[in-house]
Amino acid sequence: MRVKVLLIASLLGLFSLCTGQLDGNDCTKASAQSCGECIQVGEKCGWCTLEGFLKQGESKSTRCDEVQALIKKGCPRDSIEDPRGTVTVNENKTVTNRKKDVAEKLKPDQITQIQPQKLTLNLRAGEPQKFSLKFKRAEDYPIDLYYLMDLSYSMKDDLENVKNLGTDLMREMQTITSDFKIGFGSFVEKTVMPYISTTPAKLLNPCTTDQNCTSPFSYKNVLSLTDDGQSFNSLVSRQQISGNLDSPEGGFDAIMQVAVCGEHIGWRNVTRLLVFSTDAGFHFAGDGKLGGIVLPNDGKCHLKDNMYTMSHYYDYPSIAHLVQKLSDNNIQTIFAVTEEFQSVYKELKNLIPKSAVGTLSSNSSNVIKLIIDAYNSLSSEVILENSKLPEGVSILYVSHCKNGVSETGDGGRKCSNISIGDEVTFDVAITAKGCPSHDKSESIKIKPLGFNEEVLIVLNFVCECDCHKDGIPNSEKCHFGNGTFECGACRCNEGRIGKVCECSKDDVRTEDLDANCRMDNGTDICSNNGDCICGTCECKKRDNPEERYDGKFCECDNFNCDRSNNKLCGGHGQCVCRVCVCDANYTGSACDCSLDTQSCVASNGQLCNGRGNCECGLCKCTDQKFQGPTCEICPTCPGVCTEHKPCVQCRAFNTGEFKDTCDEKCKYFNLTRVAKKEDLPQPNSQQFLSHCKERDANDCWFFFTYSTVNDTVQVYVVDEPECPAGPDIIPIVAGLVAGIVLIGLALLLIWKLLMIIHDRREFAKFEKEKMNAKWDTGENPIYKSAVTTVVNPKYEGK
Repeated sequence: MRVKVLLIASLLGLFSLCTGQLDGNDCTKASAQSCGECIQVGEKCGWCTLEGFLKQGESKSTRCDEVQALIKKGCPRDSIEDPRGTVTVNENKTVTNRKKDVAEKLKPDQITQIQPQKLTLNLRAGEPQKFSLKFKRAEDYPIDLYYLMDLSYSMKDDLENVKNLGTDLMREMQTITSDFKIGFGSFVEKTVMPYISTTPAKLLNPCTTDQNCTSPFSYKNVLSLTDDGQSFNSLVSRQQISGNLDSPEGGFDAIMQVAVCGEHIGWRNVTRLLVFSTDAGFHFAGDGKLGGIVLPNDGKCHLKDNMYTMSHYYDYPSIAHLVQKLSDNNIQTIFAVTEEFQSVYKELKNLIPKSAVGTLSSNSSNVIKLIIDAYNSLSSEVILENSKLPEGVSILYVSHCKNGVSETGDGGRKCSNISIGDEVTFDVAITAKGCPSHDKSESIKIKPLGFNEEVLIVLNFVCECDCHKDGIPNSEKCHFGNGTFECGACRCNEGRIGKVCECSKDDVRTEDLDANCRMDNGTDICSNNGDCICGTCECKKRDNPEERYDGKFCECDNFNCDRSNNKLCGGHGQCVCRVCVCDANYTGSACDCSLDTQSCVASNGQLCNGRGNCECGLCKCTDQKFQGPTCEICPTCPGVCTEHKPCVQCRAFNTGEFKDTCDEKCKYFNLTRVAKKEDLPQPNSQQFLSHCKERDANDCWFFFTYSTVNDTVQVYVVDEPECPAGPDIIPIVAGLVAGIVLIGLALLLIWKLLMIIHDRREFAKFEKEKMNAKWDTGENPIYKSAVTTVVNPKYEGK
């Protein structure tokens, strides 16, 4: 199956290559009029700056082609503009090797987890610029954790377990980091109908009369981030449950405020964790219409005295809006929710990068273990995110994670199962399709989600060639100063066209100018192979970049010459103005006639074996009996062995058809006798040696060799012919008699067996008929007994 796939892929690749060659390349199709336009077409395009490069009839855009094609057309390599992009590292602090037990503690801004920190890229269109980013998790990295809790009535029992969360969590987090801060916030719902009851009594106490609840609110920042666990316990223990009417809560309003109100919350540039604890669903953008709230959430901080004051004015934020703000502020979210809402928040987790979901027990007793597990899960994964890319710019990631695992595509942005001290690498390739409309640099940022560090990348675009800065404005070479002479050609001023800007656009199609484009006063303009621009023919471009028109009237081309073996000029010349100019040792209209006679030399060193003439590298045999590439094959000629058999037979054994005339006809070779076949000359011992095996009149085989050495014919023959031995009569007769006897016995046995089978069948038939017989006396139908019994009907047995 794999072989079939590879074969199909190879055929498709070959087809694509052939199609690409026929369709031309992007460089020639672009019809670039300047070097700057040319290099923006693609990374393979170059511009020939040689002034005399263009042939008659070729347009300026002919200067733009693939570099190898330009060299093939005669442009020197040092006259080709082909600027390349570059990557420059501006800031490259090494990643920090921080140890938890070291006495000297580093500030968060002194810790480096990603390297390098700043680069400058010069982007050439179509050419990817590649660099590598290194990431290493630092040990004992500071952590800020903000606990955001749902204080609706259903969370009453949970609040009791959270009251001691501060000191307990601080103690557990000491195993992870020595620099830990914790904060607390709570939320209920928007303070308008139908989310809460707006009756005065319910606004004071939304619970039943026997329950003491606090007034409903949207979001309250109870405690900003602190390293004092006792303060956390003290403030949380004073919190009271509130209530609302509907089941979904206004948690999204609270998350938005926690994300954007950094000064109020006290976020540092460290790992930021937001624990969202609830036992209900959530409202999102659009649900505010139920309460008459239609203004979209503005994503800004609206805390006054640590209370969200605009919940009645702005709608709930959308999920996408939350994702943006959480990412912008490097906040990782942990959803601690009850089993009932696990599926809902797992779907939400898939939409929010760097978030986790934990199952909260009914009374939040497992919240510490949930937070520790979720943190370990989040911190073991690094995901790279980039800011918005400029138009026409693309980015590609390849990750190199632990154990040699590499991923591309979306998987190339992240690595999982990273422990503290592990180092992973990401290869990044940034490509620009062209130049932006404004001539300015752009910048993008790449950062690992959930971390405060980022990589700044400045993008400069290569939009002009190096020779552009040496351009001569209003140059005399451009028809009295109607253009700038740069990179070997004129870049015309506005309203001017032509190779040297010699025409105004208003004068392009006049009859007088067209007359200059007709060959021999004919009717065809530019031989129908080009356009008349300013009285000069600019020849059309072919789809195949190897094919082109040229000449003053575009009357010439390099693809309409004679062909041989389906190759232009037989593959042994160049087509110049529709005539083949042949390479050395070739001639003919299609350069298909080779002047080299080496291919005509026969095995005996003669041209065409002396039986023909060598024409265009091929033998034309003059002797009709001979054929083949060197006139050495003669189907009707006898073989060497057959030809010399009679003479060898008469001289060696005094037999054969030349027995009586042997002395006259067979003196042309030297005869040497050998005792055995093994003594004959071996095939590799000399050239033109033939080994022969022939049969005489007595059916005996004799062996000899025939060779020519220095015009002397030498024959070696074995003394004794090999005659077949006669048959041994006695074994044959004995075998024949034994065979007849055995066959007779076999026939008798077969006959006896058949008779036994037949007798047994007849006896079985007899037995069957005997069993079915009914003619004994007890059953004779005409038999009558001699005894008659009469019974008196009146007899009663008395």
